[in-house]
Amino acid sequence: MDEIINKVASSGLVEINLEEFYDPTEKIAVDMKDFLSVVNMQGGDAYLLKEKLFREKISQLKIDSYQDKIVHLFCSVDAIIPTWAYMLLTISISPIAKRVMFGKKDLVEEILFSEALAKINPADYTDAKVVIKGCSKVDVPISAYCELSAKLRPYVKSIMYGEPCSTVPLYKKTKSTM
Repeated sequence: MDEIINKVASSGLVEINLEEFYDPTEKIAVDMKDFLSVVNMQGGDAYLLKEKLFREKISQLKIDSYQDKIVHLFCSVDAIIPTWAYMLLTISISPIAKRVMFGKKDLVEEILFSEALAKINPADYTDAKVVIKGCSKVDVPISAYCELSAKLRPYVKSIMYGEPCSTVPLYKKTKSTM
């Protein structure tokens, strides 16, 4: 009987799983709409920031729920919110939160992945055959795949996408680029 050879294990492929760069810290959204006053106008409701009421709402905020969480601030309604309002809310929450950021959850995830990928030394993958794993248990933003591909391209021998047993070839260094 012939010996079974694991061709994937002996192929020299280096797998990068972007899921490993995911920050599992709970993310909490804070909608600035909840801090605004609603004013009835002829064309419908308008949202306004009234400084005194805004400051009162912040002072009544139960910040314990933000303990060690990533808090992201955004506004779900069309309103003009001065920059200082975001800053004031950040100052109120940041002593207890792991981090306070601006943007909706998808943007926050993109930023977090980008920061994690910035720590990769692409020279560590010089002349490697890299497979960027496709399936994951978390939502990996497409921007992370693009950023990693661009970062590795000048160094690697090849980039593939998918699983080591079934990949989609994306890039192969030619003799002219070696």
